[in-house]
Amino acid sequence: MPAHPQALILKFPGTNCDAETARALQSVGFETRVLPSALLETRLLDDVQLIVFAGGFSYGDYVMSGRFAKLTTLSKLGDGLKNFISRGGYALGICNGFQILTQLGLLPAGSLIHNTTGRFICRWVKLTKNGSSPYLDELPDDFELPIAHAEGRFVTAGKEAADYVENGRAALLYGDNVNGSTHKIAGLQDETGRVFGLMPHPERFIQKQQHYDPDWKGDSKWGWGYYMFKSLRSAMG
Repeated sequence: MPAHPQALILKFPGTNCDAETARALQSVGFETRVLPSALLETRLLDDVQLIVFAGGFSYGDYVMSGRFAKLTTLSKLGDGLKNFISRGGYALGICNGFQILTQLGLLPAGSLIHNTTGRFICRWVKLTKNGSSPYLDELPDDFELPIAHAEGRFVTAGKEAADYVENGRAALLYGDNVNGSTHKIAGLQDETGRVFGLMPHPERFIQKQQHYDPDWKGDSKWGWGYYMFKSLRSAMG
């Protein structure tokens, strides 16, 4: 692996968190490239260790969040993304990116649908770690991040969600069930731990000054989102 691992951030029409995500990754030692999805090719995965599906509203969420982005990704990469993961690559999906990874079938089965309120939610939320994840290792058991979504309620068929909580696939849970997600699931990982999706936005809490409370007593400089990206950087060696 190069001294600075390479991260590729995909930008679909409507993606709006790519620049913040690139800066967050750079703050912990990644070299980043933001790539418009129209230019995506399988060969571009050969020289990167991380691919990121950033937050936003890909294709305006006009049909179903992440649906068109899924079709674009498959048309450009085919099985390339699955092969990338099988050879040790990491994939992160934040908010809309979580929806895309779910649509692609790279995370445990389930769907992200409209919040029980029927409204867009933009607020800070308490979160709890549930088991081990390379994306969460340097975070405390309980922390907080902002959310901003209308279709963030995770649901499954039958008791699958309960199984995910029990076996640690649901690595991140809400403290309070703000959107109605089954078993308060806020983030999922695959069986390898290298594919991770979450609805909260870690890239929006990198600096302490980004916290809503000017007297927040956390680290002297960094917010909790920084430690999520730092966890990932540390996991890559």
